[in-house]
Amino acid sequence: MTTPLLVRILGSEDYGDYAFLLSMFAIITIFSHAGISAGIRKYIVEERDQQGWKEHVFAFYARLAIGLAALGSICLILFGVFGPVERLFGDGFSLYFILLAGMLITNQIFYVFRYTLMGLHFERYSESLSVLQTFLLGVFGLSLAYIGFDVAGVLAGTTLAFLVCAFAAMWILRSRLNLTVAFRSLPTEFPAKELFNFNTYNTVFVFLTVSLYNVDILLLQPMVGSHETGLYKAALVIAEFLWLIPTAVQIIFIQSSSEMWSRDASEEITSMVSTATRYTLVLTTLLLLGIAALAAPFMELYFGPEFGAAVVPMLLLLPGVLGFAVARPIYAIGQGKGELQILIVATGTAAVINLALNLLLIPRYGMAGAAIATSIGYGSMVVFHYLAARRIGYNPFDDLRLPRIAITVGVAAPIIFGLSYVINSGLLSLIIVPPLGFLVYSTLTLRTGAVTADEIVPLLDRAPTPLSDWSIKMVHSIE
Repeated sequence: MTTPLLVRILGSEDYGDYAFLLSMFAIITIFSHAGISAGIRKYIVEERDQQGWKEHVFAFYARLAIGLAALGSICLILFGVFGPVERLFGDGFSLYFILLAGMLITNQIFYVFRYTLMGLHFERYSESLSVLQTFLLGVFGLSLAYIGFDVAGVLAGTTLAFLVCAFAAMWILRSRLNLTVAFRSLPTEFPAKELFNFNTYNTVFVFLTVSLYNVDILLLQPMVGSHETGLYKAALVIAEFLWLIPTAVQIIFIQSSSEMWSRDASEEITSMVSTATRYTLVLTTLLLLGIAALAAPFMELYFGPEFGAAVVPMLLLLPGVLGFAVARPIYAIGQGKGELQILIVATGTAAVINLALNLLLIPRYGMAGAAIATSIGYGSMVVFHYLAARRIGYNPFDDLRLPRIAITVGVAAPIIFGLSYVINSGLLSLIIVPPLGFLVYSTLTLRTGAVTADEIVPLLDRAPTPLSDWSIKMVHSIE
């Protein structure tokens, strides 16, 4: 909801600068975060024969996080004040770098508290606070941008949003964990080296992963300018809507699989991840069909008429985004086991392909070249991480039912695209096509057996009673 307003307040050029700064911030936070979120979720959930284990895990990561954030902020301020920032990137970037330093500190504090809550299975708080942070970013950032502070206002608003949510997370956590332990020395038997080694490998892995969806923006801005970068960022935002479901699965799988690996439940892991991979593929493909069929009217409604040129790169990105979506739950299982070396090789190969193709295609084809390169890089993730998963010891495609999914898509796609073509009004197609497309696709999914009623009913059973009863009857009648 905040993005369309932000684009209209900033305009495509300032939005391009903002997108560039966010990509830069994402790269910086790889090193300040240093795999801390995965480390907290992996180790805090473990039951070890050590008194105060959870508090000591929190203390270790809190100190590491604050130290890294302080170092990163100092570097940003020094580079913003004394470095050739404005000559390299344009007017105003010196101030932007100083504001990024403030963002880095507040983001880091919220980051540690949020993932500590998640590691303790308080996702209802950690994820609610994440939504609150986005809402407050909209309130503070958009307000400051609207009254004339533009990109600087958005960055300052983001800093304030992180700060508010950090205090809220600390307030929730204070009664569930002894936070003062962060100021005491760790016991000699605490395996700090084990945790540090895990974080080192995880930092490399996260760097390679994040580079996949930031290197194109970082190369585009200096090569083709802020305006085209803003258009391309809009295409990325829409395409990455497809990651809604797989990202949620990925976040939960690290701690879930860590517990399963600790009792050597490889068959249980294969069953869990193969089912999740199939659900991810089925649901993400539905979103892909909808976004592709309604690309032009949705882009213009969401970002405005001037972003019509972003439709082509968005369509080029979609196949690769689907591949990356399927890969996300797969590599989360490997993270849960701690087998990061092979994940680094798999992701590194995809990252090298992505970087090389972006360097080759952006100078020739601009944002369309970036989209093609990035789509190939994204798509290669599912191939490399399937091979990595087999090496680690589980099969994410054990129950994929690919022929049934292919039949579902093959029949549903012409109907969904046909509906979009027949309805001549963009706004009307946005109202009519999604519900009808969902009905057609879900019916075919059940009829082909890509997903069965026996699998869906237990999930629907958890919904509110009137909705649950009606949905279960519908599922059985369709099947």
